Amino acid sequence: MAALISLGLFVALMIAITVFGYRRYAKPGRVYEQLGGPVAGDPLLGEAVEDAPGLVVSLIRQIGDKIPISPQDAGDAKHELVAAGFRGDRAVSTLYGIRILLFVALVVLAFLLRTELTSNPVLRVVIVIAAGLAGFFGPFLYLERMVDKRREELRYSLPDALDLMVVSVEAGLGLDQAIQYVARELAVTHKDLSEEFGLLHLEMRAGKRRSDALRNLADRTGEPELRKLIAILIQTDKFGTSMAESLRVHSDFLRVRRRQQAEERAGKVGVKLVFPIFFFIMPAMLLVAAGPGLLQVFKYLFPMMRQFRG
Repeated sequence: MAALISLGLFVALMIAITVFGYRRYAKPGRVYEQLGGPVAGDPLLGEAVEDAPGLVVSLIRQIGDKIPISPQDAGDAKHELVAAGFRGDRAVSTLYGIRILLFVALVVLAFLLRTELTSNPVLRVVIVIAAGLAGFFGPFLYLERMVDKRREELRYSLPDALDLMVVSVEAGLGLDQAIQYVARELAVTHKDLSEEFGLLHLEMRAGKRRSDALRNLADRTGEPELRKLIAILIQTDKFGTSMAESLRVHSDFLRVRRRQQAEERAGKVGVKLVFPIFFFIMPAMLLVAAGPGLLQVFKYLFPMMRQFRG
């Protein structure tokens, strides 16, 4: 069993090194591009992904294709994947394939190591069940984290995009051309928002109504601040009011709200520091401040007490 544990740790270490090297040096994001890369043939969204999927990705997809999935679950998973930036047709199959492989791997690993981890038979069963639950729900939890992170990046990049859009509209560009220009200019600093604006421009260029394309952008990302921007653009376009003034007001509102959120977080710091100070900092301070005095008390007081007793 010791040799088996050593082999398992060695395999885990090699997998960790391989994953780190692949993500750090060998084209980071290649697997994500296989999940759903940019639309081909448009400079706004980068070059098309023409490489065939690797062996591991193909195996994951084959496993995912054999899993029975209800239309509702597939639709929910597709919506989450699109919100995370994965727009490929096989993204759902890849997600469920990763889920099954991770579930099986963790269950097998926990089953092999259960006797070494604990001698309690109940805890052995609990460890195996916990590993299975972690492998089954872990990919979806990680996907939700990716969605939240991407929405936060979109929210933080909106004021810069609105400022650039205001300048473009005031320079005489229409809304469609302004969106195209913003998507090109933000391709380096705010890649996620640039991709979303690029898809928006492609939909409008393909003949879709501007309001429908804007609503698709809001549904695709799910970011509340972006939904507000879409509502402002639709209402401004519908009633014919000043586009530049509306965008400038909304940009100022976003910056003020960001500053207020920062002030709110700063105001909560004192309350959040109560428990770390009480449990970690205060015992160390008491030990440093009162420790020498207590040692002196124990050194001289206890012998005196023994003399009085004698």
